[in-house]
Amino acid sequence: MGVLSLIIKREFIAKVRNKSFIVMTFVSPLIFVGIAVLIGYLGSIRSEVKNIGVHDESGLFVKEFKSNKEYKYYDVSLVPKEILTDSISRKAYEGVLYIPKYDSIGKYENGIQYISEDSPSLGFVSQVENTMNRKLTKYNLSNQGFDTLVIDKAKTNVTINLVKSSGEETVKGLNEIKIAIGTVFGYLIMMFIIIYGNLVMRSVIEEKTNRIIEIIVSSVKPFQLMLGKIIGTTFAGILQFAIWAIVGGILIFVVNSMFGLSTTATNTELAALNSGELLDKVQMYYKEIMMLPLGSLFFYFIFYFIGGYFLYSSLYAAIGAAVDNETDSQQFLFPVIMPLMLGVYVGFFAVMNEPHGTVATVFSMIPLTSPIVMLMRIPFGVPTSQIIISLVILFVTFIGIVWVAAKIYRVGILMYGKKPTWKELLKWLKY
Repeated sequence: MGVLSLIIKREFIAKVRNKSFIVMTFVSPLIFVGIAVLIGYLGSIRSEVKNIGVHDESGLFVKEFKSNKEYKYYDVSLVPKEILTDSISRKAYEGVLYIPKYDSIGKYENGIQYISEDSPSLGFVSQVENTMNRKLTKYNLSNQGFDTLVIDKAKTNVTINLVKSSGEETVKGLNEIKIAIGTVFGYLIMMFIIIYGNLVMRSVIEEKTNRIIEIIVSSVKPFQLMLGKIIGTTFAGILQFAIWAIVGGILIFVVNSMFGLSTTATNTELAALNSGELLDKVQMYYKEIMMLPLGSLFFYFIFYFIGGYFLYSSLYAAIGAAVDNETDSQQFLFPVIMPLMLGVYVGFFAVMNEPHGTVATVFSMIPLTSPIVMLMRIPFGVPTSQIIISLVILFVTFIGIVWVAAKIYRVGILMYGKKPTWKELLKWLKY
């Protein structure tokens, strides 16, 4: 145990004293917050209003097009089509909607043109089509003797209120909130595994390349060395994540104080925020989020984090011992990363559609995907028995993977100058 603690201490100190580790620890939060501010700024920039000419020879549609923040419509029905085409080339108009006059309403379905140098967005095309469809529908109804005003008054807008079996009112979009919370925790585990698993692999490759490993293994067992590297790197990673959380939180608070709602909100927005209806909705959403098993999620996150990280880091360490450089490791890394990616996609789509379905339940039990999928399921309420079974399978598999990885590690760290194959790795397991 004393040897293992020395290896853990050595790996931890080596990582935290590394210049790149120190720089990225304090620069990364600045980069992430800077990107968030930039995205928010770019999102607040309004695009230029596009001028659209409407050449309506029929006179049926021109008044139906209302200008908005994105498009401004001009009635150019009296201007000849040839002149309008030239004005498009001169960028006077973004485009011209050309509506000929037909003797039959049915011909308008495929007889309208939008003339432009650039292809319009699907949203704009859909908006124009919906506007004309509504007008033509009303026109047809009027021709058949129906009173369109009466029909408009008869239209209703149904809003479904969600109520629990206990009679308590709930909110819409709660499932999306649950999957978002679970996805955040799942992505944190995946990021930690990939980032710090690679650090473990690079550390093994570096010591193997420098032949330091030959001296080290003369004093300690390969299994102790591998486990010490994994645990030492884990502590360094946890320290880095903690610093990121603290620095990032401070930066977000400062940015929010400088550019938040308190300084940029308009009077209309503030009035809306103070309105009773909106405030009630916010309180309902807050109440529903607080009723989620957030405490259980944090608690089980620790166990899935430890089990998942140690399982995958053992594989990364085994790969690092089997190869001489990072280039040779690529053939082995994809099968390791693929279950993580599969867990994210399966968890996102399967859990959102059916959190307690067969697919979601099975993948939350498979140890290679359970750290991600189960964390996505927990906000929906998972029986404790399923979580315990999943954790037992995860940690039993982790012990088995560590044993297998240690056998590869023991042989691989002293192998040089030859690219290993899957067949050779299987032979190493038999030694």
